[in-house]
Amino acid sequence: MPDLYDVIIIGGGPGGYVAAIRAAQLGGRVALVEMERIGGCCLNRGCIPTKTLYRSVEDYLDVLHAGRFGVDIQGEIKVNFANMMARKDEVVDTLVGTVIELLKAHRVDLYDGLGTILEPGLVRVKPSEYFPSAETQDIRGKTIIIATGSKSQKVPIPGTDLPGVVTSRGLLNLKTFPKSLVVVGASVVGLEFASMFNALGSKVTVLGRKTFMKSADEQLAKRFRSLLVRAGVAVTIGVDFKEIVQTDEGLLRVHYAQRDREDYAEGEVVLLSTGRTPYTQGLGVEDLRLKMDGPKLLVNPYMETSVPGVYAIGDVLGTYMMAHSASYEGEVAVENALGHRRAADYRAVPYAIFTLPQVAGVGLTEQEAKEKGIDYVVARFPFSASGKALAIGDQEGQIRMICEREGDGLGGRVLGVHIMGPQAADLVAEATVAIQLNATAKEIAETIHAHPTLPESLMEAAKAAAFGEAIHYRKV
Repeated sequence: MPDLYDVIIIGGGPGGYVAAIRAAQLGGRVALVEMERIGGCCLNRGCIPTKTLYRSVEDYLDVLHAGRFGVDIQGEIKVNFANMMARKDEVVDTLVGTVIELLKAHRVDLYDGLGTILEPGLVRVKPSEYFPSAETQDIRGKTIIIATGSKSQKVPIPGTDLPGVVTSRGLLNLKTFPKSLVVVGASVVGLEFASMFNALGSKVTVLGRKTFMKSADEQLAKRFRSLLVRAGVAVTIGVDFKEIVQTDEGLLRVHYAQRDREDYAEGEVVLLSTGRTPYTQGLGVEDLRLKMDGPKLLVNPYMETSVPGVYAIGDVLGTYMMAHSASYEGEVAVENALGHRRAADYRAVPYAIFTLPQVAGVGLTEQEAKEKGIDYVVARFPFSASGKALAIGDQEGQIRMICEREGDGLGGRVLGVHIMGPQAADLVAEATVAIQLNATAKEIAETIHAHPTLPESLMEAAKAAAFGEAIHYRKV
């Protein structure tokens, strides 16, 4: 009879490994099954490697524009793409190794291979493509948590199997820098890569089927699109993809139609970035008869599936497909699995898009507030009016704050905050806490913020909402 675990987790990404550590902290005996490399998409081929490259791009741009800060640099400034990629690999390896050590320190048993649920409480670990020589073995647990994540959606057009047509995983494994890049899909991932590769000198074309940066505030997405075009990226939205072919010159040509007009874009590399879909291949969900909505597993607020003793978290739910929401759901799931009743609370789920400039937000957008019939006010504060933004030479963008409208017509409880500008991904943290705690614009406005800092801009936006006008910006 296999050993009995308190929790068996299938999937070692940011949802699964965080769940494993939290379960161990609560005194549970834990098994973690991973068919590839611990860390999942986020650590190995998503968040961490892309943000490591992002930092390299920032450094390159800082050096390129150092003259305006009074720093003279002699000689030609070059992009060493091989070294950038090597540093990316080094950072990934370091973090993956750190996570593995953390898991071992918490006495989590790691199983290499594909985990299949034979029945509630019983998981079979089999060889996977990454671990072809893994031992086949059965493990038993009182509860099972599915954390298998997602995979890139297939693009149903001919030519996607041609050499040089890649997903984000393939792009992160490039050995040479492409002089030209066509991005199929104006998603978050595609726009991050478009922004970075354009900054490094690649000729970039973005082709979108319906939307552009749909997860962001509509006004900020429009503003970012104009900035991207101004930076030299060709952007076309509303296209119907036809096929990808290879030209005699060795380029890849993406044929598309827009309003009955046919056209094409060419590049050395084509990035397929049309979103992700939940991954349940080989998991056994069909035999378990888990309740699903298409490819998505359905759960209640306690992360419980329709089968008792089986939980699900992260991208496999198809809702908030981000690493930080998966980690949060992992903690909620194990607490419930181990007898600590807790419902998931999604009032404040931030997003962060590492483009140039960054875009981030949390809570309702203006459009969502309008659709819900909420009486609201919108206040804004531009970074062009921020002393710190001026000092660091990064003034593009603004903060938009959506609040409930009070009886006096001014802003009350904060419903959403959306940011485009310097360090937006960090600035959104304060807004997330504010929404989680049901804070009002007045409470943020009357909180002392250190000077000179970028977070002062959030305070200024709150003043504009609560009092009708910011201190350092007058709307004319």
